[in-house]
Amino acid sequence: MFLYTLAKNASNRTVQERFQHSGCSVSAYFGKILNAKLQLSTEIIRFSSLLTPREISNSTKFNPYFKDCIGVIDGTHVPITVQGQIQDPYRNRKQTLSQNVMVACNFDNRFIFVLAGWEGSASDALILKSAIDECNFYVPSDKFYLVDAGYANTPNFIAPYRGVRYHLNEQAKANKRPKDYKELFNLRHSQLRNHVESIIGVLKMRFPILKTATYHTLDSQRDIVTAACVLHNFIVNHNGDMNSESTPEISPNEFVAIPDGDSIYDGNVESLNNERQTGALKRNEIAMKMWEDYDNNYRNRQS
Repeated sequence: MFLYTLAKNASNRTVQERFQHSGCSVSAYFGKILNAKLQLSTEIIRFSSLLTPREISNSTKFNPYFKDCIGVIDGTHVPITVQGQIQDPYRNRKQTLSQNVMVACNFDNRFIFVLAGWEGSASDALILKSAIDECNFYVPSDKFYLVDAGYANTPNFIAPYRGVRYHLNEQAKANKRPKDYKELFNLRHSQLRNHVESIIGVLKMRFPILKTATYHTLDSQRDIVTAACVLHNFIVNHNGDMNSESTPEISPNEFVAIPDGDSIYDGNVESLNNERQTGALKRNEIAMKMWEDYDNNYRNRQS
């Protein structure tokens, strides 16, 4: 019943008819399973290793430049149903209602941190600050996550260069080699960051309830996101299929238009602002070494 609800955004009445149980039973068992998934979340959604990921260590494009990268962070919006008097904070840039969810993933297609429930108007950077200050999200001083341009660039959260070609499709349209260290860095940064976008896409395809407003309470709507991530990791842990190409269980007409993550960091988190200069030095060090090696290799191939 629980999986049926997540796959179809089924109402209590629909589940009653499908499984021939009373409304009270449906509600009770949905709550029990949801709580069980939340209890499992600390075991199944967790940080795994400080070792350099294989995807980085085995690639001359990424190693040694990203050897201290332990994952990727992004914000993703999930539609939400809230009562009229408290709707305003949940109204996002597209004027629909959503919760903004912070996720961190590793390069093995697993979520390692999830913070759901923030209002759709909240910035990605503000939610990251909350994760650090209130939810014990810890990054060792010599390690870092990759983030997009919606976050401050700091030593522990490395963002792309602003005002420079960034996305993979932008680079493909340009159809030429990077012209300097910033373009090369952004290209390879984007190639690694693509992991989190792929995982989020699989999650929402697997559990289409995350694409539409639901019948559940506000707290349950928050917890359903975490439960879906638990189930995703469970499937990956047991060698399940990561292919997201499947027929959606919910009509696309019911999907809610939601924004992508923040594209620009607006400087609204003072504690992160204080580290931006040090972050810029670290990013430049990585990017310039990457460019030096790339340019030398290119010249050697031409000679």
